[in-house]
Amino acid sequence: MATKKPVPQKEASKDTSDVITVPIPTISSLGQHATPILIILLIIAAFLLGMLTTKVQYLEGQKSSSNVLGTQPPTGTNPIQPTAIPQRVNVALGHLPVLGNENAKVEVVEFADLQCLFCRKLWKETLPQIKKDYVDTGKIKFSFRHYPLSEIHPAAQASAEAAECANEQNKFWEYHDKVYEEQAKKGDGTISYTTDDLETWAQDIGLDTVQFNNCLDSGKYAAKVQEDLDAGLKAGVNGTPATFVNGVLVTGASPYSVFKSLIDKELAK
Repeated sequence: MATKKPVPQKEASKDTSDVITVPIPTISSLGQHATPILIILLIIAAFLLGMLTTKVQYLEGQKSSSNVLGTQPPTGTNPIQPTAIPQRVNVALGHLPVLGNENAKVEVVEFADLQCLFCRKLWKETLPQIKKDYVDTGKIKFSFRHYPLSEIHPAAQASAEAAECANEQNKFWEYHDKVYEEQAKKGDGTISYTTDDLETWAQDIGLDTVQFNNCLDSGKYAAKVQEDLDAGLKAGVNGTPATFVNGVLVTGASPYSVFKSLIDKELAK
């Protein structure tokens, strides 16, 4: 039986219309451009390295000069420190009763706000030691002047006037302490209280409550409080407590050691 010879089929042409062909460069082709590129990269690297070196040298120079100026002296050295000359202002004792020896040559005047938590902190932590070492021994005289910060302490003005009413009955310092004591019982922050509280505290220390209440309601001592406030502003007070030792200002609830150092210097003169 005759067989039919298969007819060889033509290989179908490949359709590459949807295939992206990326030519891969050979090493030989790169060689034509590699040298210029490497030269450019080396120039850029050298430039950046030079900038970095200059910056490091500058910073080291700054550190060295700061050590020379005494900002951070080497161990074992004793650089000369600048001495601040205290600025003195004229501050009167005011009209309230003075504690201590009225003839003492050192005057300590405190401007304070009776609702101020930092004034209370100074009263609790620092003033008792000052009183023991300097007031009770007759070495200094100590006075209080009002500086109510009414913008942030709503009861400050009324407290100052209440203390004046207590002074009318010769119990300023007793009432001063009572106002701080009652606030301290309620916490460490700024304590809210009312005129009723001020009247209750007056009764607690034995004041004539009718006289005290009428005095407080009348506002008769508002002008006295304003006189103290104006004197504080003139002296440069901008916060409380502000305490002057022979006219030198000590700001805030500073520790006893700060006052001791300054008072002792004044006593030694």
